[in-house]
Amino acid sequence: MTNPVSAAAGASRDGVVAARHLARWLGLAATPTFAIMAVLTAVLGGPADMLCAAGHGSLLGGMVPMYLLMSAFHSAAWLRLIAERRGRAA
Repeated sequence: MTNPVSAAAGASRDGVVAARHLARWLGLAATPTFAIMAVLTAVLGGPADMLCAAGHGSLLGGMVPMYLLMSAFHSAAWLRLIAERRGRAA
């Protein structure tokens, strides 16, 4: 017979490991997703981009710069992955 307390603790640990694994993959997905959104917005344009840039005259106005900045801010997961792989190779 298994101890319900230890079984629950094991399930909890598995849940934490699964959540960390999912968070890592979501972090890796963010950078290319925002980069693709920036390219599509730049190529196809759209009403939201016109609305964001209207009347501001700023170089950082509009959706394309916002998507590029978001892509850059979310690149930490990729940098971590590259550093880990280089560390294993060395």
